[in-house]
Amino acid sequence: MAGLAAAAPPATAPQPAACPASVPADAHCYNGSDGEGALYWIAIPAGWQREVLVMHAHGGPELGAPSLARGAEDLQRWSVMVKAGYAWAGSTYRRGGYGVTMAGEDTERLRRLFVRYFGQPRRTVLHGQSYGGGVASKAAERYGPVPGQRPAYDGVLLTSGVLSGGGNAYEFRLDLRVVYQYVCRNHPRPDEPSYPLWQGLPPGATLTHADLAERVRECTGVGLPAAQRSPEQAQRLATILSVVPIPERSLLSHLSWATFLFRDLTQKRLDGRNPFGNAQVVYSGSSDDAALNAGVLRYEADPVAVAQLALDSRPGGRLRLPVLTLHAIHDPTAFVELEHSYKDIVEAAGASDQLVQTFSDQSTHSYLSDPEYPALMRALLDWIDRGEKPTPQKVAQLCAQYEAGYGKGCALQPDYAPPALATRVPAAGR
Repeated sequence: MAGLAAAAPPATAPQPAACPASVPADAHCYNGSDGEGALYWIAIPAGWQREVLVMHAHGGPELGAPSLARGAEDLQRWSVMVKAGYAWAGSTYRRGGYGVTMAGEDTERLRRLFVRYFGQPRRTVLHGQSYGGGVASKAAERYGPVPGQRPAYDGVLLTSGVLSGGGNAYEFRLDLRVVYQYVCRNHPRPDEPSYPLWQGLPPGATLTHADLAERVRECTGVGLPAAQRSPEQAQRLATILSVVPIPERSLLSHLSWATFLFRDLTQKRLDGRNPFGNAQVVYSGSSDDAALNAGVLRYEADPVAVAQLALDSRPGGRLRLPVLTLHAIHDPTAFVELEHSYKDIVEAAGASDQLVQTFSDQSTHSYLSDPEYPALMRALLDWIDRGEKPTPQKVAQLCAQYEAGYGKGCALQPDYAPPALATRVPAAGR
């Protein structure tokens, strides 16, 4: 994908640094730059004997410049891995903005840097969270085992993953933009220049996140207590959430991604081309679907952009190492139905024996609960070391055992299977 060049800081050896507060007090932390623009954090627990390293691919994507502060937030959030006795390393990626393959390259570069300075671990697990789940699902295939060579990674853990490619994961946000604009007519406003909504924003636009939040509040009352919303606001909000079924609490965040991330994706990474289309989509759920379908803006996807986005972000499913996933059933950001799409991709590639998916009865995205992650790691390492492919039931049992040391929080549902993505997002005619 096309990108904007930026001067990269010189590579630096890992420098000792104060660990974030949630990291065990006896751990050792380091940070530095990788020479290609990415910054990194490393945490090594006390007494680590080169056993297990967790390479972390973070969520987002962030649209600003890389920063050590952002990396520290990742380490603090995932300090449970260090508490469980695993070394941890995470890259900020070399630049902000979309780039799944790029982020996988940056994560692999950091793994090699870790080995250079701290030695080769016995096992290395690639952990992808959210957008990083998509990064790790691609990297798992690119850096998978090669006959006669030590593998870069021994297994992959995908949590709350934005899986199955940017097209599947983000196209519904174009639906949200066109439905929101049909209902609210303030993004853009009638007196502002019009532009194709798939662009996110027109070049040179100065709209901020705060500005967008104010427009959403003005139209729908989101951000106000329900009792303070006018009947018109309540009705507009109900229409939007009925046609594009997302939780009210994530309306603004999805609309923000469909604004600021779409600007980055289409204008900086895809050379101004549109990867999303809704020309034939049939929308339903409003009080007058005929008027809605006649009135929403329509766009044809550019086949070149579709192919570019798929090449960068869509996994091929050709797994050559164990992959274990966890997804909250009520995830408001990365819909659990994306797991169904990912399973289909892996099955089509004939690699189902390398995939186990687990699900929890939770409603969050960025982090689920402390005991679930060490349980997942234990199940994955048993699979790697002993060939014991876990069942969802085994992961749930392990999680219950880990509650003694990590607190309550297991919500695994071993019998759950997600429905198809088409049942969740507007799909008729697509």
